[in-house]
Amino acid sequence: MTSPAPSPESTKLAAALRELKDRTGLSLAKLAARTTFSKSSWERYLNGRTLPPRQAVQELCRLADEPDGRCLALRELAKSEGSDPPRETPPTPPLEAPTPPPADHRGTRAAALLTSISAALFAAVLLTLLLLPDQDETTQPSASATASPTPTGPHCRDTACEGEDPAVTRCGGSPETLVEYLTSTGASAQLRYSRVCGTTWVRAWGTRIGDGVELRGRTARVRNRADADTYVHTPMTATGPGTVVQGCFLPANGGEKECFNAKVD
Repeated sequence: MTSPAPSPESTKLAAALRELKDRTGLSLAKLAARTTFSKSSWERYLNGRTLPPRQAVQELCRLADEPDGRCLALRELAKSEGSDPPRETPPTPPLEAPTPPPADHRGTRAAALLTSISAALFAAVLLTLLLLPDQDETTQPSASATASPTPTGPHCRDTACEGEDPAVTRCGGSPETLVEYLTSTGASAQLRYSRVCGTTWVRAWGTRIGDGVELRGRTARVRNRADADTYVHTPMTATGPGTVVQGCFLPANGGEKECFNAKVD
């Protein structure tokens, strides 16, 4: 059975992690030795086949001397898209059924009752353990995460989001695509809208280093191969219903700006 392709958000996270790993100069074996995760696990995380746990992202950012906010935001966004690669789940050990007492033993009814009670308690304990959060998410939480839990919803709304990153603020978790535009260079660009945050932004992929996107004077450029292999997006701008928004694509070769419009319903 063919595994589903990772989402653009998962691909962007994997590219960002590879860039941090290259910055450290560590091989996979040395990276495993310096962290609490194995070489094979890091290979899956860096290739985008498995969504890394928060602790793995934090440890790699620490080794690369990089603040972990952006990568953690990319991880949450990839997770919320619903098409991220499957996470690693430890195998569940086989369960042994309790052995019933001999049929001719004295006190058969009492023994059977005790066996039923024990089985029920065992099932309740097992169910509780299975419903606990995934071990990858809870093992050794960082001091900052313990002191200040991250809320599940967006971090801003309307004008408070002006100029902010949609990934970091979690406004990019479930956006609407107002329009998609194919540029003359073959790149694709979208106007995105978050109804819950009341904001819009432009993102593009299939780009070249030096290409850019623009929205209301705010721009974002393709800085490196990681950006070109995934996508770039502008900061957000507050947008109310009924507003006509114009996004633009800026070719790297100094070609003519290509703009496209959409109206927020």
